[in-house]
Amino acid sequence: QRVGLAQAILHKPKILILDEPTIGLDPTQIVQIRNLIKKLSKSSTVLFSTHILPEVEALCDRVIIIMHGELRADARLEELAAKTATVLILDKGAPNAKTVLQKLPEISSVETFSTSDGFTGYRLEGDSKNINTLVYQTAKEAGWPVQELRNDVRTLESVFNELALAA
Repeated sequence: QRVGLAQAILHKPKILILDEPTIGLDPTQIVQIRNLIKKLSKSSTVLFSTHILPEVEALCDRVIIIMHGELRADARLEELAAKTATVLILDKGAPNAKTVLQKLPEISSVETFSTSDGFTGYRLEGDSKNINTLVYQTAKEAGWPVQELRNDVRTLESVFNELALAA
């Protein structure tokens, strides 16, 4: 694998296409290949195919997701993870919480779910970078029994799974 990569970069190509460049490598070699790819990307366009999504997050500025031969996403990584989301988990005793949360101006959507502990959860998306403070203040003023309040990290894996479920 290393010999093939060395041959591919020897002539400083404008475009370099790599297929699963870190498969079968040990952790030290993976770091070395990542560093090499980052260095090569300064003078060449590097395209690579992989099923290892953390690899994409570690190396790429832009991602193209193809599923079943169909283009499903083509965006910069920060655009895919741009939506701000918060998860609020409440114990029983807040029957109007969803209605109140939906009326907040910074909230664009509220999705309700049940946790394995029997609590009610709300996944809120909004236009502000951090809606946690607003949600916390609303819950405190309403006297809701808050069990948890956290940012919902949107990873490439969660985006991929959303696209796969929508297919």
